Amino acid sequence: MNNAPVRTVSDAKRDFYSHHTRPINSIYRRVVDELMVEMHLLSVNADFIYDPIYALGIVTTFDRFMVGYEPERDKDSIFNGLCRSINSTPEHYRGEAEAVKASVNGMSLDDLKGQFENLGDGGDGLRGTLAAIAHREKFKYSRPFGIGLYTLVEAVAPAEALKEKADVETLFKDLAGKLNISPDKLQKDVELYRSNMEKFAQAQEVMKDMLAADRKKREDRKKAAEAEAETLVEPVAAAPEAGESGDSAE
Repeated sequence: MNNAPVRTVSDAKRDFYSHHTRPINSIYRRVVDELMVEMHLLSVNADFIYDPIYALGIVTTFDRFMVGYEPERDKDSIFNGLCRSINSTPEHYRGEAEAVKASVNGMSLDDLKGQFENLGDGGDGLRGTLAAIAHREKFKYSRPFGIGLYTLVEAVAPAEALKEKADVETLFKDLAGKLNISPDKLQKDVELYRSNMEKFAQAQEVMKDMLAADRKKREDRKKAAEAEAETLVEPVAAAPEAGESGDSAE
């Protein structure tokens, strides 16, 4: 029996900042904090079992909501900190996420839906992962899992198939039923994710405009300062030396 104390959110945050030591850009801080807390709470939940679809949800959430982060080079360090804070690695998460996404390459939406059929027979690859989830007595559903599932659908579905809210709800209700998970939770998380992506894209456009305006102001101030410096230097350069005069004393 393992009597080790359960790690706390504070432990996870301490581990995170031991790996990523730079400040986090304010507009993205909430994304990082929420992801860190969510990953930690799931990692210490007795009913939670990691799977590649969950990993895809984590990677997708991070990559999409961190678009435009400056400095760009810090993104890898931040993701590394998130993974290390739950005693995992970014290589593990990204490797599993890329593998499960690659497994649907070349599939149509109907092909993907076919992976959810006859799960009682088990299987390998994606079908095996889905079968294990459907058969699990206490499957701990999570928001990242829902986002991972949506990412798989998004990878194979034509754009028009995901335009209408009613069509998306019908699709994910059917997939939830095949996996024996709550359709309401899955539909709610998918809709919230889609909505947040739209809002975040709008916020990023506003930020771009604000940053561009700020850069222009700085450039204008710099040009004005340089022009003022030039006007001060010119008279000094042209001033006669001491003792020189245009009139000669007789």
